[in-house]
Amino acid sequence: MWRAQIDAVGARHKAIAYDRRGFGETRAEPEEFSSVADLMAVIDALGDGAPAILVAGSQGGAVALDAALLHPAAVRALVLIAPNVSGSPEATYPPEVKALMAQQKHAQDAGDLDRLNAIKARLLLDGPLAPEGRVPGAPRRLFLDMNDIVLRSPPVGSNRDVAPAYPRLDEISAPALVLWGDLEFPHIQARSRHIATVMPHGSGHELSGTAHLPSLDRPAEIAALVAAFIDRCR
Repeated sequence: MWRAQIDAVGARHKAIAYDRRGFGETRAEPEEFSSVADLMAVIDALGDGAPAILVAGSQGGAVALDAALLHPAAVRALVLIAPNVSGSPEATYPPEVKALMAQQKHAQDAGDLDRLNAIKARLLLDGPLAPEGRVPGAPRRLFLDMNDIVLRSPPVGSNRDVAPAYPRLDEISAPALVLWGDLEFPHIQARSRHIATVMPHGSGHELSGTAHLPSLDRPAEIAALVAAFIDRCR
């Protein structure tokens, strides 16, 4: 998912990507765990001892924000792409998006994982405000392959990181770049703008013609933005 971004910055900076529990090639026993502790274990094992610049999207964005609150000295800066945030207000959907969410729930309740995967691609890759199939070819195949692993992985247990970050965003002093697409869920667009505004050293950038996963949809553009931000933070 992050290959283009790693290739863009790896020549000048050490770049690490890892699969969280239940994703990619990582497997875990069903147990209580901390996503932040997992992240810090990766940084401790593979980092160079300096504070890290965390680049994360969606659920990973929530982990990055939690890490910035729990371990501020270990986080140099943040790049957040349509991030989740623990403690965010409950999502509300316009009618056309609500219908798609109902289809997703029906497929999930029926255990139809192939249909559920296709709906996830429609919502996250194409965007709920765009036509189905907007993103074709290799990016779509990669999304379906990666998300199929997530859907079919056994339960990994419960995450202990439950303290809400949403009301504490103004405590995060690290420089932050927040990105979101204009084809994204409306509530995620609003949340991303809020994060960029509330964080003391945050800045926001709306991406035209993309949705929840621009690192797949627009890899070169995201790679350039990430590389430029890292250079400004060094």
